[in-house]
Amino acid sequence: MARNYLNKAADEWYENLKADLSTFPFSFVYDSISYRGFGSDFIKTGEEIKTENGKETVNVQFELKGELTVNLKLVHYYSHGVTEWTVEFENKTNKDTKVITDVKTVLKLKGANPILKGSLGDHENKYKVYTRDLSKENVSFVSDSGRATHVNFPYFNLEYGDGGAMLAIGWAGTWTADFTADGEDITYIAGAVNNLATYLKPAEKIRTALFVYAPYTVRDEHYATNFWRSWFMEHNLPKADETGAAMEPFSTCNLAFDTGRTNSDGSISETCDTWRPSLEKMIEEDVKVDFRWFDAGWYIAPDLKSAESYSDDHDWWYTVGTWEFDPAKWPGKTFLESTEFARDHGMKTLMWFEPERVTYHEDLVKNFGYKPEWAIVTYDSVRKRVSISNNIGDPECYKWTVDRICKVLRENKVEMYREDNNTNPGEAWRILDESEGENRSGITECKFIDAHYRMWDDIIECTKSYGGCGFVDSCASGGGRNDLESMRRGVPLLRSDADRTSTCLRLSMTTSFNKWIPFNGASTKEETFGLNLKGKADQYTWRCSYLPILNVETRFVQEPKPDFDMLRYGLKTWKKVAPYLIKEFYVLTPWHDEKDKTGFTAFAYYDDETKKGVLFVFRREECLADTIGFELPFMKDGTSCKFVDADDETVISCTEANLTLTLDRPRTAKQYFFEVI
Repeated sequence: MARNYLNKAADEWYENLKADLSTFPFSFVYDSISYRGFGSDFIKTGEEIKTENGKETVNVQFELKGELTVNLKLVHYYSHGVTEWTVEFENKTNKDTKVITDVKTVLKLKGANPILKGSLGDHENKYKVYTRDLSKENVSFVSDSGRATHVNFPYFNLEYGDGGAMLAIGWAGTWTADFTADGEDITYIAGAVNNLATYLKPAEKIRTALFVYAPYTVRDEHYATNFWRSWFMEHNLPKADETGAAMEPFSTCNLAFDTGRTNSDGSISETCDTWRPSLEKMIEEDVKVDFRWFDAGWYIAPDLKSAESYSDDHDWWYTVGTWEFDPAKWPGKTFLESTEFARDHGMKTLMWFEPERVTYHEDLVKNFGYKPEWAIVTYDSVRKRVSISNNIGDPECYKWTVDRICKVLRENKVEMYREDNNTNPGEAWRILDESEGENRSGITECKFIDAHYRMWDDIIECTKSYGGCGFVDSCASGGGRNDLESMRRGVPLLRSDADRTSTCLRLSMTTSFNKWIPFNGASTKEETFGLNLKGKADQYTWRCSYLPILNVETRFVQEPKPDFDMLRYGLKTWKKVAPYLIKEFYVLTPWHDEKDKTGFTAFAYYDDETKKGVLFVFRREECLADTIGFELPFMKDGTSCKFVDADDETVISCTEANLTLTLDRPRTAKQYFFEVI
């Protein structure tokens, strides 16, 4: 982005830190001795510094007591003054190390009036926002389920003094974050692998989370939000493909609900004879999307039962793990034919997998070369059924799983991999730790999360090799795997499973989630939860749904009275606004939760380079007021702004940084293109 986020003070902090690693904000306990920073107890055995594209990477290797190798990776981004680090512990000896525990990042900051702002996670919290005064209370967050961004969210805006810092924990498993303040002295303590207390066997190594410290210089939430979004888009968002091109907004559509027999066989998949009418109608009506979304239920069950024999306890959820096509649904090369047809008409394909979970593992052993020790069996108290985690932290299991997935992707030239995870693995990790014996707590999670990142890397290399995507879909039962390091490989096609429901919830999530993860998607309908696709899809809903990823939900041939005019309108309008959706983001009204239908919601996207943007204003369903006024943070003294109504091209001009608008009816959405002059 064009705005200047250079931060000399942050650069100086980094340079001082690099020069004296004894002050490094990292601590751990080894052999019952506490270590803070990398001081005289650590013998430096290697150092490498690499600078490219405005980023400096420092790799330093230490030895501790001649027993434990400690590798520090330190990265600084000069464009924004952002610093990040990870630490790796490795055993290069021929005997077990002592126990490692209490691994933490500990940042000491100073500033008056410390206020913590952020959002909670998905599921029951639905990205609810919070503001906490650290001068009045200590604040702690714990995520223990193994899906890092359900319930709590490891992204934080800590305001203090004349500025503040954006903080993030990049770890796809368990984590904690604690904030305390004593006057102007603020302490932030963050860690991952919550129960870590393990020794390392010879040749074993484990790593910490990615910790990000992003200080900013203006104490203003709009400034902080767009400083973070700018850094995220420039340095954290994965690239589009093997060319290294930047990602651009795209659209998707799931054809599983356009089969005429949705869920009748217990799955939610298309079949070899259903896809063509849908795609042909899409092409005929000029409503093509960028990706055809191929969802669950396409695979043969572990006991080799086909779709024709599925039952309530033998549906798509119960039969994952084979990653081979069900020949009753997709005989021969019929699926490849469908992806080739899509490509020939300018569309790509994304495909659903769930590699962290298996079912009927005895049948996988019998029929597919699976090994029984790879399955970790737990009881799912929510679904009231057995859950079996697939231990990709085991190298053999990892290879078996990734090879099968990449084979399907490669043979069918699938451009994007979509990953689901419908179970909490945290309990399974703890069970496997116990089987390792004493002093091995946390070792399973360490191996599993490291393998999970490598799995995405390997799958991305696979899809890029034949012209596919340089990223994956992060899903994990909605918003479960949206930690910062996962977001270096993936994007959330659906930031939450619940985001298929009401427009009130969609607006609520947009005004919280978009501050942290700019590239995301939601549904384009209002539905009752359960994917029935019977909800509204009018202008109001479309405008509530405009995000960098547009997930079109419709039936092309099975809808009794398809409204292709509205569908064309929705897609055409989204294409006009899409370039702005990855620029600066300004929430102009107070945040509302999903149950609040009485207020206004307004937000704007603004390109500081072109001085142009788009403004959305929503009068909710039960809002009694017809007038709303708000400030325009992107305007400066001496500028004016011209707004053009996207519906009737009415022009509104203002010379001050505030705007008052009237929306005549409840459940009304206005869209304005604007330019700052």
